Amino acid sequence: MNRQVLIIEDDPDIAQLITMHVREAGYEAIHVENGEDGLDTFRQSPPDLLVLDLMLPGIDGLEVCKQIRKQNERVPVLMLTAKSTELDRVLGLELGADDYLTKPFSVVELMARIKALFRRVEALSARAPEADAPPVLTFSGLSIDTLRHKVTSAKGEIDLTAREFDLLLYLASAPGRVFSRAQLLDAVWGYDHDGYEHTVNTHINRLRIKIEVDPAKPEYVQTVWGVGYKFRD
Repeated sequence: MNRQVLIIEDDPDIAQLITMHVREAGYEAIHVENGEDGLDTFRQSPPDLLVLDLMLPGIDGLEVCKQIRKQNERVPVLMLTAKSTELDRVLGLELGADDYLTKPFSVVELMARIKALFRRVEALSARAPEADAPPVLTFSGLSIDTLRHKVTSAKGEIDLTAREFDLLLYLASAPGRVFSRAQLLDAVWGYDHDGYEHTVNTHINRLRIKIEVDPAKPEYVQTVWGVGYKFRD
């Protein structure tokens, strides 16, 4: 069965362009024009990937993304927007978008992003959890269940998005090893794209807020200034 891409986009020209190229790439494309119909379609038949416009009539893309993440943490979400401010990018990523593309965009780049997200899903499905990691990684006060995708601490179970979990697992599978932002972007997001290292920064900050006792003085996910990040030795 072909992979299904749900496109929620109110601009008919952009929607037609995306739909055409998604189908030419061999995927099934379903298009809806607003957030309400998008949520209904998603609930009835969850797609394999969502292309979501930020500025929609009625329920906007941020709210759609937020509601979808409550139902499904793992479906890839590629957010589109005519805005280009850092705040908009961060808001989209904070609510669970996997990638972000600003209009106007090239169709080549759009399809590269879609294919990269699918490759990442394939890689996660095909391999055992992070390299040779044991079923449960246990650190002082923190436990990572690689099979059930659950993280617990002294505070109880921690609610992580799929991407946050993947990032934490990747770092924790190699304690003490320092990774650059570009390395993390390539390994966890599935592509290397100049200028998107802020995506890593945003997810690191979110992880710290959720797993650290004091995010300002992180015990687990540590910054190596001028280089990148590491999980504690």
